Amino acid sequence: MKFLIKNGIIVTETNSFAADIAVKDDVIAAVGMDLSSEDFAEVIDASGKYVLPGAIDVHTHLAMPFGGTVSADDYFTGTRAAACGGTTAVFDFAMQDYGESLPDVIRRRDALCAPDACVDYAFHVGVKDISNGLLDTMQQAVDMGVPSFKVFMVYDFRVSDGVFYQMLSKAQQCNGMISVHAENNDLVSYLVNKQIDEGNTSAWYHYMSRPEFVEEEAVARAVFWAKSLDVPLYIVHLASRGGAETIADARKRGFRIFAETCPQYLEFTCDVFKRDDGRNFVCSPPMKGSESRDALWAAINKGDIQTVATDHCPFKSFEKDWGKDDFRKIPNGCSGIEVMYPYMLSAAQKGKITLNKAVELCSYNPAKIFGCAQKGSLTPGKDADIVIYDPEKQVTIKNADLHSDTDHTIWEGVPLQGYPEKVFARGQKVFDNGKFTGTRGFGRFIKRKLNVNI
Repeated sequence: MKFLIKNGIIVTETNSFAADIAVKDDVIAAVGMDLSSEDFAEVIDASGKYVLPGAIDVHTHLAMPFGGTVSADDYFTGTRAAACGGTTAVFDFAMQDYGESLPDVIRRRDALCAPDACVDYAFHVGVKDISNGLLDTMQQAVDMGVPSFKVFMVYDFRVSDGVFYQMLSKAQQCNGMISVHAENNDLVSYLVNKQIDEGNTSAWYHYMSRPEFVEEEAVARAVFWAKSLDVPLYIVHLASRGGAETIADARKRGFRIFAETCPQYLEFTCDVFKRDDGRNFVCSPPMKGSESRDALWAAINKGDIQTVATDHCPFKSFEKDWGKDDFRKIPNGCSGIEVMYPYMLSAAQKGKITLNKAVELCSYNPAKIFGCAQKGSLTPGKDADIVIYDPEKQVTIKNADLHSDTDHTIWEGVPLQGYPEKVFARGQKVFDNGKFTGTRGFGRFIKRKLNVNI
């Protein structure tokens, strides 16, 4: 395939400029002014439009068993939705079974993903068990191109503090990196039981059992261990002001602590749990108070939060309804994979960040931190993952217009300034003016090598 995008404004992580982009096969062939259209069968006029690198969502849970069910989006519908929102690569969490080697986790999950993915994909391995030599299989996973691993400090599959520490140490030896879901499990258990004993069962008490300090304490503990070993650590779905302050302090001291936050924590506060449909917003960690929301935006602009990802893990309404009278029964997770890039670009249009910062958060930094050498920028030789973005288009999010296999979205009714018009994944047009135009199974596995010196 060969095509030329002319007359657009290219937006990078650092600047914006007028230029054309030539695509040949599946890579960017040239970027420059007044490129000749002579050799191209298709010329796309991007006058008045921004031309951006495709986003990379480094935190999704597709077809994930959780809470007595399985998340609603599989590898086809989830990556289809991603493509339609300008996200041209996704990272999914391949969750280890007890007794399973880490390479076997990757092979098992890839067998499910490869036939269905519409955009390129990578994995993090969610680790539950390092007994009987399983920790030593981390090196094999790194050699397979999966050098990132996740531990949970909560849920029934959490790891102990000692296991977490061992994994940090092992990752250092393997040129791997650990990410962590940081909440204090003992505090959560105590506060949940306290609310139930007092007869408090609505979705609001999901937040009350996971207030700010539950995350803040766990982030501080995780960061302390990483600092003690001088190893990189990635904090997923950061939601609290105190957590952001801990990370900022560690980075100021030169430690390699990275943080992501999610659009839901930037848009909503804990007040959503008081709504009649509050159970639809239940995720962990929950949305926090307005002070935390403001602190997250500030941390983004200061560079203390490096990435935005979604933690995409949607469930159907009837499944969320299991907890209408008992918040403990609500499957935790929300949708966001299609909304992330449009939301962050709209925030830039409204002055919360710059367009360059949106590209940095959603594309450049994810590629750099997680070793996606062919992704993250509109540079000759890189994959032709390209978004043509109309800054003038006014959109109000409606679930009926989205491409996930869900029957509701927490983003219903949220207005956006600007929206993707066309999306290309490795040169293939996967979205065009509201319609998915991609192909099931087109996505390729991204083999990665880490760069943790950002």
